[in-house]
Amino acid sequence: MYYRAARPFLFGINPELAHRATVCALRLLPSRNSQFDPRLLSSVAGLNFPSPVGLAAGFDKDAEVPDAMLALGFGFVELGTITPLPQAGNPKPRLFRLVEDRGVINRMGFNSGGQAAAVERLSARKRRGIVGVNIGANKDSIDRVQDYVVGMATMAPQADYITVNISSPNTPGLRGLQDKAALDELLDAVMSVRSVPIFLKVAPDLDTTAIDDAATVAIKRGVDALIVGNTTITRPPLKSRWRDEAGGLSGAPLKSLAMAKLKAFRAATGGQMPLIAAGGIDSAEEVYARMRAGASLVQLYSALVYQGPGLAKSVAAGLVTLLERDGITQISDIVGLDAI
Repeated sequence: MYYRAARPFLFGINPELAHRATVCALRLLPSRNSQFDPRLLSSVAGLNFPSPVGLAAGFDKDAEVPDAMLALGFGFVELGTITPLPQAGNPKPRLFRLVEDRGVINRMGFNSGGQAAAVERLSARKRRGIVGVNIGANKDSIDRVQDYVVGMATMAPQADYITVNISSPNTPGLRGLQDKAALDELLDAVMSVRSVPIFLKVAPDLDTTAIDDAATVAIKRGVDALIVGNTTITRPPLKSRWRDEAGGLSGAPLKSLAMAKLKAFRAATGGQMPLIAAGGIDSAEEVYARMRAGASLVQLYSALVYQGPGLAKSVAAGLVTLLERDGITQISDIVGLDAI
C-alpha cells in the first residue's frame, strides 16, 4: 500500500535519487525476523536458507539496510559490491529505468564507501539471518587479485558468505578475470585466505568455451556456489528511449538469456556445484522454473523497482502454493528436475 502511494513520486525523480530515498526510508524500518514455511528451507554450502529467494547485490551497496531487507521477507541478503577503498563510481547519470520493458540499465562502476565503513556498520548490528558480502576491485587498482584477497580477509568476519564478483561490465577490464588462467590465479589466491563459503558471480555473456572453463576452474578450486549471472551488455529488442545507454541491462529483458546460461552452467558443472540464479526473476513461477532447471537459490533486484518491497514475501507464498500443487514436500527436491 505504501509503495503504491510512493511510486508516482519515486518514478518522477532521477532513478539514483529515488534509490537513495528508498534506502533512507528503509533505515527507519524496525528489525524483525521473517517467518517462513519450513518447506522452503534449503541448505547450500553448509548454510540453512529459510527461503531460496534472496536479494541480489547492487541494492544495498554500503551495508546500510541488511536487516530491513531480511524483514521484508528475503531468505538472504547480499550486500555490495564493496571495494577495498572508497570510490565514486562512474559519472552521472548512470542509472536508467526502462519502464516499457520492465528493465534497468546501469553503469554505476562499483560506487562504494569502501570496506572499512561497511565493517563499521556490520560490526554494530546484531547478527540475524543470512547476509553475504559481494566484493570487487577498485577501478584504479594496480593489483586486482590482491584487492579480492583484501576483501575476503576484511569482510569475511562480518559475513555468512563472500561473493567474488568478476562479472560487472562497468569496471574496465574486470571481466577479463573470467579468463581461465586469470580465474585460476584469482581463486587460488582468494581460497588461501577463505574463512567462510565463497561464491563466484559470473556474467551471462560468456560463450560455451568460457562457461566450460569457468566451471572447471571453480570446481577445481573448491568454490561453494556459482551465481549465474549479472547484467548483460547484449541488447534484445527494447522499447524504451533509454535502450541505447551504455551499461549492463537487467530486469525482464534478461529473463531468457539468464535461463539459458543457467542451463549451460548446470550442464557444464554436471550438478557438482550449487548454482544461484539471477536475472529477470520476478515471480514465484519464474523462481520455480529456475530451480527446476538447476538453481538451488535465486536472487532478484530489478523486479523490486516495478513490483515494490512486498515482492519477496509474495514470491515465497507463491512457491508454497506451487509445492502443494505438485505434491512436493521440500523446495530442495525440485532442484534440477528438468535437467535430468
